[in-house]
Amino acid sequence: MTERPNGLTYAQAGVDIDAGNALVDAIKPLAKATRRAGAEASLGGFGALFDLKAAGYDDPLLVTTTDGVGTKLKIAIETGLHDTVGIDLVAMCVNDLLAQGAEPLMFLDYLATSKLDVEVATRVIAGIAEGCKLAGAALVGGETAEMPGMYAGADYDLAGFSVGAVDRNRVLPRMDDQGAGDLLIGLASSGPHSNGYSLIRKIVERSGLAWDAPAPFAEGQTLAEALMVPTRIYARSLTPLIKAGQVKGLAHITGGGLTENPPRAIAKGLAARFDWDAWSLPPVFAWLAETGGVAQEEMRRTFNCGLGMVLIVGAEEAPIVLDALLASGEDAFICGELAAA
Repeated sequence: MTERPNGLTYAQAGVDIDAGNALVDAIKPLAKATRRAGAEASLGGFGALFDLKAAGYDDPLLVTTTDGVGTKLKIAIETGLHDTVGIDLVAMCVNDLLAQGAEPLMFLDYLATSKLDVEVATRVIAGIAEGCKLAGAALVGGETAEMPGMYAGADYDLAGFSVGAVDRNRVLPRMDDQGAGDLLIGLASSGPHSNGYSLIRKIVERSGLAWDAPAPFAEGQTLAEALMVPTRIYARSLTPLIKAGQVKGLAHITGGGLTENPPRAIAKGLAARFDWDAWSLPPVFAWLAETGGVAQEEMRRTFNCGLGMVLIVGAEEAPIVLDALLASGEDAFICGELAAA
């Protein structure tokens, strides 16, 4: 093709194809490390294949979820703490899969930015790969979009998409099996996870503290480090219990907190009755409530308040399930029961 005088290039428009290629080369080993039965986790094609038969399913249904990290990313961008937001991204998707009874199988990511910083993007995607390993899911692909004019400065955004599978007879919630007297088991969260960060950032602003100030609620950490603790991924502890049919319902406590999420997993005519004295409000939430003057009900409908997951189990199964969760390393405890609405 004949060169044209004063011709423009894509790079002059702000998009660096070479940087994109460098990022793909950098993340190939990260994706390879997430291989699992059914997926080869190779990058570079136009799509990814998954062999459900190789994964051991007899009568599988596919389950899909998608999510982002939200304004928690603003803290990462402002402080340079990029290494764990990828874990958050995976967690928000795969924990939703678990709530449907599905085992996480595959994950894809989307990173959009004004100008691609290969070093930052590699750190973000390394976190995604770590999240996939924690979830037992293969990182099978993704997309990086350089969009000058759409984002400002060092801003970037993340979205994730996950695919899971569940045999037809293990789909959750099993609402027909639920009844008054079933117990609620709470799994401790690692902090606010990835919800309520618009309010959190407002509270931090009100506090007058800088991101690098010592966290008032976490000894040895800066405020930013304490608030950037990644979302806990519950796949390894919950998948065996789901496959064994020992769970009747699961609520992932995300936006909407403990007020709006549990009803999504509970049969009509029943309601969650929490024993609010069964656990202590973790220090981060106590600080947020006090510093922001946030009312108790607002805390419960915005944050997880220390519970990342809530299981519904039969009273007779509860001791067995609780022992299994504790043995798998979870901080688990009875936190209420189902009662007539």
